[in-house]
Amino acid sequence: MDILDKSIELINLYDLYQDLLTDKQKDYFERYYFDDYTLQEISENYLVSRNAVHDLLKRTVKKLNDLEDRLHLKELNKNRQIIISKMKKLNKDKIIANLINELEKVE
Repeated sequence: MDILDKSIELINLYDLYQDLLTDKQKDYFERYYFDDYTLQEISENYLVSRNAVHDLLKRTVKKLNDLEDRLHLKELNKNRQIIISKMKKLNKDKIIANLINELEKVE
């Protein structure tokens, strides 16, 4: 998995679990992953060391992964999307079948 894939994965986890993070974790994460700030820029904006930013981001990423390991919301959401897609297809098939029946009645 390359860096872009990892970033997308983390952003998806963040979308699911952001309410379980502290305000500081959210701020740093959003600056780094959404606003494309460097560690140095974040450290200057928050008046902390670059290492402090790095450590907090590392702990935040670990927390997001730990939450997913325990709660499986990403997996559940994926399964839900598959079920919804199948239901839509079934519904379309049913509509098409009804239209064919109506057309046959007209003939």
